[in-house]
Amino acid sequence: MSDNPTTPLSFEFFPPKTPEGVEKLRLVRQQLYALKPEFCSVTFGAGGSTQEGTFNAVRDILAEGQSAASHLSCIGATRANVAAQLITLKAMGVKRLVTLRGDLPSGYGTGGEFHYASDLVAFIRAETGDYFHIEVAAYPETHPQARSPASDLQAFATKVRAGVNSAITQYFYNTDAYFRFVEDVEALGLNVPVVPGIMPITSSTQLMRFSDACGAEIPRWIRLRLQSFGDDTQSIKAFGLDVVTDLCEQLRAGKAPGLHFYSMNQSAAILEICRRLV
Repeated sequence: MSDNPTTPLSFEFFPPKTPEGVEKLRLVRQQLYALKPEFCSVTFGAGGSTQEGTFNAVRDILAEGQSAASHLSCIGATRANVAAQLITLKAMGVKRLVTLRGDLPSGYGTGGEFHYASDLVAFIRAETGDYFHIEVAAYPETHPQARSPASDLQAFATKVRAGVNSAITQYFYNTDAYFRFVEDVEALGLNVPVVPGIMPITSSTQLMRFSDACGAEIPRWIRLRLQSFGDDTQSIKAFGLDVVTDLCEQLRAGKAPGLHFYSMNQSAAILEICRRLV
């Protein structure tokens, strides 16, 4: 896979909460760097709750000679707060941002000076011009809080027109949803690469929990197969490798502009999937 220059790879990490987690992630990153990623991104907790950990992980990635993207969320944030974060990120050498509306921390009311990711994108462009490559989220199966698929597509268009360079999708296991979404985006005259987000399947219960929370559909045949394996983790992992490798092959065949892996701070499944993608 690393010899194939036609499909750029990127990886998402989350900031570890313990010194042991920091060391484990350092090892995971070194293993994944062998795949020559275009960049690595680090998530940002609800309301910016992980800002210090996020920025520390970004600094580590940059120090390791890799391109790093920081997530930035706007719910609960003020313009002054975001402006300060942008100054910090520029000083660190970050050139890429993944901008999201984000979730409110539990116990928060609505708050902050931004309501939508498009507001955040527009503010970043006003503050920093073209300095940052800005990514936003896309939802091929429709955002779980959207009123309709059409309104969700219009919200995506508003983000793109605010000054976006590219988009990364929520994960999915149905390529038809992705390719239809790309067609819809192109039909609106939006010339922006939409990179599919890929979630390796390594745990049945974890996948069900994430998918229920974020609105990603697990096709019935996949759900039933996973349930049939019970606690047989080896069978779950083997099946997951087959499913996700096939998904990636379909996306590459359809000329997807890249593959963005949600690593969950693990490397084994991604390394095996990419080894199979020759």
